[in-house]
Amino acid sequence: MSHSFDPQDQVYAPSRRRFLRQASALPIAAAAAFSVAGSAAEAELTPIKRSGDGASLKTSVNAYSFTKLLNAKMKHGGEGMDLYDVVDFCAKYNVDAFDATGYFFPGYPDKLPTDKYINELKLKAFESGVAISGSGVRNQFTTSDKAMRDAGVAHIKQWVEVTSQLGAPVLRVFADTQMRAKTWHDVAGTDTKWDDVAKWISDDLKECAAHGEKHGVVIGVQNHGDFLRTAEDQLKLIGMVDSKWCGAIVDTGYYRTPDPYVDMAKSAPYAVNWQVKQSAFGAESTIPLDMTRLFKIIRKSGYRGYVPLETLSTPGKEYDPFKVVPQYIQMIRDAIAKTA
Repeated sequence: MSHSFDPQDQVYAPSRRRFLRQASALPIAAAAAFSVAGSAAEAELTPIKRSGDGASLKTSVNAYSFTKLLNAKMKHGGEGMDLYDVVDFCAKYNVDAFDATGYFFPGYPDKLPTDKYINELKLKAFESGVAISGSGVRNQFTTSDKAMRDAGVAHIKQWVEVTSQLGAPVLRVFADTQMRAKTWHDVAGTDTKWDDVAKWISDDLKECAAHGEKHGVVIGVQNHGDFLRTAEDQLKLIGMVDSKWCGAIVDTGYYRTPDPYVDMAKSAPYAVNWQVKQSAFGAESTIPLDMTRLFKIIRKSGYRGYVPLETLSTPGKEYDPFKVVPQYIQMIRDAIAKTA
């Protein structure tokens, strides 16, 4: 099935989305900032209630770590990798799972993968002992162009069904601007207020979450850009969606605050998945991510499940994913063991 979406490249308690009954998870001042104006009753957000004692954590690799190699083969037909090769990599290094990012399926974004491709990838992963921890798509929700937002909703709904067929629990989507050299003010309108944009984004996410519920797929909202700069922004938006089928993807490299670890700690109780980056201060930073501090945060939150790694190449720096990814996977394993 084809569609018109063409972005630029680059269980829970029934009322869980009732804001912060556990005041210890966030400062009271921050809690007050999350209230949703204009609602009949202020929406509240409470941490995900998880079963089991202690945090059960598993390794995963996001396919984007191999983006250049994947694009070389999938988009240009040259030497490189495909998702089957990512499975082989994970099996070789005993990684528990991989994120089968939508960008790297044949024909993305204009065509959906065939049943044959999906089922063969599932079989390959199963036979290799590698789980599929999630998937992700590109979408534009900060724009004032409703036709583009509607196309994004349709695109996400299609990939909810693909993700369900893959047997993956989470589909990663964007609430931030993903257009090159554009801010959310540029695409939403310079006079548009944050709350107004958040309202139309939350309406779109509600529709996506409802479709996710039908197919057993959680919509994960990733902080990746300039609209969700803080944990407060991210959690306020998720609270406005008010669905147990919508939660936070905690991107450790994209909180634009003086101490991003504080934001990680605030969002962690609401996390449905993660994106572990090399630095907490952006792709260009030379300050390495403090893995021990991160996994103390994850364990304290009670999060259980996969913690995907996404390594990135940066201009002017040598990047070999076959060296970098195993190195960081070992760092994750060491941090999991150290904080147990």
